[in-house]
Amino acid sequence: MKLKQVIQRLSIPDAGIEGLQERRYWLECERAYTYQPIYKTDGYLMAVEVLTVVTHPEHPTQRIAPDRYFAEVAVRQRIDVIKEQLAALTAKRAFFAGNGILASVNVDGPTLMAMRQDPVLMAQIEDIPWLRFELVEHIRLPQDSSFASLCEFGPLWLDDFGTGMANFSALSEVRYDYIKVARDLFIMLRKTPEGRNLFELLIQLMNRYCKGVIVEGVETLEEWRDVQQSPAHAAQGYFLSRPVPMSTLEEVMLNLA
Repeated sequence: MKLKQVIQRLSIPDAGIEGLQERRYWLECERAYTYQPIYKTDGYLMAVEVLTVVTHPEHPTQRIAPDRYFAEVAVRQRIDVIKEQLAALTAKRAFFAGNGILASVNVDGPTLMAMRQDPVLMAQIEDIPWLRFELVEHIRLPQDSSFASLCEFGPLWLDDFGTGMANFSALSEVRYDYIKVARDLFIMLRKTPEGRNLFELLIQLMNRYCKGVIVEGVETLEEWRDVQQSPAHAAQGYFLSRPVPMSTLEEVMLNLA
């Protein structure tokens, strides 16, 4: 009986093996970085958003959804992504400083708070005044924290307003610099005349809580014209530009006109 018990203890359940294999899979993934321009409604370039392209060596031409990848890896791996993105942006320092262009980097709440424990990273962030962190979800501060603790990262943006945790409660809890409206909300409101009016009122209301609103997912000329005629500050989407490699940053159009 004792030998049997020892063997049982040494045996790894199939579920455990599958879990190890899955973790190994995500750790083996490879990352590359692109950017997508954000244009003000007057056509001038406001900022670029850094985007992550994730692949696996077994299928190098097949992209993995970044949301899925970040959901599977630990916070320390997400911080590694931030460091890689900051290195890519620092290499383009002259472009951003010379043209007065901002760069936004996506980050989730737990990763943002964990970054505070890395003094080298925090010093690097402080040395990049044109960097903006774009929260992919509204952050609920721990009881022992305050908004002042978030100011260490400079002005924050809120991504995907109208979905998940990025809703009206977010506007009163954290003072965001810019707020990005999700494409799903934008498209839904464009379907009817009443919805179009509501979209304008929504943008006007949001402008009271931030410097300006950025509309995401603009894919047609008609959508771009609607944004230009609204109180929105800027927009991004495939109509304006698809994501392109960081190496081409100096070739980006500074003015659409």
